[in-house]
Amino acid sequence: MDVVRVGRSLRAIRIRRAWRQSDAASAARLSRSQYARIERGELRGIPLADIEAACVALGAELDVRVRWHGEGLDRLLDSAHARLVELIVQMLSRLGWETGVEVSFNRYGERGAIDILGWQPAARALLVVEVKSVVPDAQATLSAHDRKARLAQDIGHARGWDADVVGRLLVIADSSTSRRRVLELASTFEVAYPDRAVAVRRWLRHPDRAFAGLLFLSDSRGPGVRRRSTARERVQGRHRSSNGAG
Repeated sequence: MDVVRVGRSLRAIRIRRAWRQSDAASAARLSRSQYARIERGELRGIPLADIEAACVALGAELDVRVRWHGEGLDRLLDSAHARLVELIVQMLSRLGWETGVEVSFNRYGERGAIDILGWQPAARALLVVEVKSVVPDAQATLSAHDRKARLAQDIGHARGWDADVVGRLLVIADSSTSRRRVLELASTFEVAYPDRAVAVRRWLRHPDRAFAGLLFLSDSRGPGVRRRSTARERVQGRHRSSNGAG
């Protein structure tokens, strides 16, 4: 994050809105001194949530990006995303769904791609699956997912899948960080995706109504199962090997 740019950007927006620092601080529910530090780019020790609050108060969005080994992070994230997609496709297939992956569309001037489009012929049901390897920007994800679900019947019709029922499923890689982030935005996610866990699995078996669910997924042992870390065992194994043991 370019801390200087963050501060300069907030100052420029604040001045454009003819606000004083005290006005912006009050809107963000921060102290004036805390807000002033953010504008000066002095972000060390300031919680990210406070920086984000300062941005939101001014009608802006905070875009924090992680860079690692050039394009290495993109490849890593793509790999994690691909694994989640594969697991969902396998799960749906076991439950009798047909699936399409990366289903592109161009309808009414709206373009994009659906991570997984599921079709349950017996129930004449479509499922629009959005897959995230990390917890996404909530508003952007909700907007995109709603748009895809709204266009789903037309998209399905082009494939010969004429649906009476359309469901939405957001799949997020399971981790303590992901769960904490969803909990921080609990009200937003609860309204957008009220079905969870057992309700999700029940609907996937019997898709008989409109549906919007969220599912945490970790490994091939099934939804909602978090893999126990083996980092300690691996470290111990390498240690014993370096001492000539084994």
